[in-house]
Amino acid sequence: MLPKLKILDEKNKTLRTISKAVSFPLSDKDKKMIDDSLKYLEMSQIEEYSEKYNLRPGMGLAFIQLGVPKRIFVIVDEVDQGKFEHYVIINPKIISHSEELVYVEEGEGCLSVNRPVEGIVPRYARVKVEAQDIDGNVCTYRLREDLSVAFQHELDHLDGILFVDKIDPKNPYKDKEKMRSL
Repeated sequence: MLPKLKILDEKNKTLRTISKAVSFPLSDKDKKMIDDSLKYLEMSQIEEYSEKYNLRPGMGLAFIQLGVPKRIFVIVDEVDQGKFEHYVIINPKIISHSEELVYVEEGEGCLSVNRPVEGIVPRYARVKVEAQDIDGNVCTYRLREDLSVAFQHELDHLDGILFVDKIDPKNPYKDKEKMRSL
């Protein structure tokens, strides 16, 4: 059964809020929202469910997109057909990144942006992120390519930034030749 989540649209000013750090232990409400978000994202990536419930496939979801200004996001990465890896990321920060920039060839998407968007979003090819897990333990993630982009996208949400903000409106493909496409 599809979890009931109300994902805010880009027109909602709440998305521009800078999310607050989270303290531990997490509330039961936060844990349920994490579980519901993971299940929703997984279902959105399985064709049978995305068609049944008319879902756009999503890889990540930040709490602020659900109207909750806490520094939490989740990512569901399909590593094999129907096999998913879940990331629950709390109070994240990028501690290092590559010089190399990349962009998503077909364009980035967002469950809060319900329209086609032209242009490229420059992202670091590799990032090292420090965050806490669901129990408050500090973890370090070394990410590259798609996962690096997904983490940066969700981290931006926590700072009130949408991917469309990173596209130059006058020149949507600016500096494309200086980056590698994914």
